[in-house]
Amino acid sequence: MTWHEIERAQLAQALLDVTPDAPTLCEGWQARHLAAHVVLRERSPVVGAGIAVPALSARAEAAIARLADQAATEGAYRDLVARVADRPARWHPAAWVAESANVIEFFVHTEDVRRGAGPVPARALDPGLVEALWSHLPRAAAGRLRPVPVGVVLVRDDGIRHHLRAPKPDHGTVVVRGDTGELVLYLLGRGAAAQVRVEGEADDVATIEAVLPSR
Repeated sequence: MTWHEIERAQLAQALLDVTPDAPTLCEGWQARHLAAHVVLRERSPVVGAGIAVPALSARAEAAIARLADQAATEGAYRDLVARVADRPARWHPAAWVAESANVIEFFVHTEDVRRGAGPVPARALDPGLVEALWSHLPRAAAGRLRPVPVGVVLVRDDGIRHHLRAPKPDHGTVVVRGDTGELVLYLLGRGAAAQVRVEGEADDVATIEAVLPSR
């Protein structure tokens, strides 16, 4: 199995471990909304486009809400989670770029469910998954970092570093330290639930914290 397939199974199990109305790290979404998002992201052109096209975001949110409303009971919710566990058809565009598009997506959403009700111990990650997350992280984080003028250097707890971006004029560089999974969560907007340390000059730390809060 590829890592995105393994993480898809982890996500489905995390969803089964909670109730349909369990909180998640996605503001305003319960577990059933997150499950509906995953299903429609791979099956609905409107929802798929709504992730990237702001003009379609309201229609995408409405479609997710409708499907989530249909999964309010335990039985309907389990049926929806079963659809999360199923891969999209081979002809679907979501299947063509599955590893690059999904390994971080499914990892983050698994943690959205696991940590939604409060702090829990971090999962012990297979070294292969760590490297898969690390390799895809720069692309996945690019959009979140676009408005950030400071430079960013990532330092894994095993000492491996990556210079993610250079600072713009009149700004310095911050260093973000943590395990790879925690760095992924921080850079994908889940910093309040991630165990990371952001180091640098006070003004530079405040600048990145305004976009990516870590506490």
